[in-house]
Amino acid sequence: MEVKNHARMLVCLAVMVALLSPESEAVVSCDRIRNNLGSCLGYLRGGVITSPCCAGVRAVASSARTTADRRVACRCLVAAAQSMRGIIDLGNAARLPRKCGVNIPYQINPNTDCSRVI
Repeated sequence: MEVKNHARMLVCLAVMVALLSPESEAVVSCDRIRNNLGSCLGYLRGGVITSPCCAGVRAVASSARTTADRRVACRCLVAAAQSMRGIIDLGNAARLPRKCGVNIPYQINPNTDCSRVI
């Protein structure tokens, strides 16, 4: 009986460790990116940059840890820039990461080739 309880505790501990490890975080998604960057819309339309906007930019950048994640983020941002042409200031979109002190390996621009992101 004691061995069974010990085994159950080990299994529970292993599950908890797996759930709390960074690898178990959700994959980068366009929905998550939209949610993180929603507060940037004012800046993208020509307004001022805000702290919540930069917090969202940092969240997106820090969640894109692998090349695959960075490519997904790039494709989401490029698609958003393409669909909002004429609505947002594309120069502000390109400057957004730098304005927030974040370095990303591509430019937010409708013409960016995300397959080249590493």
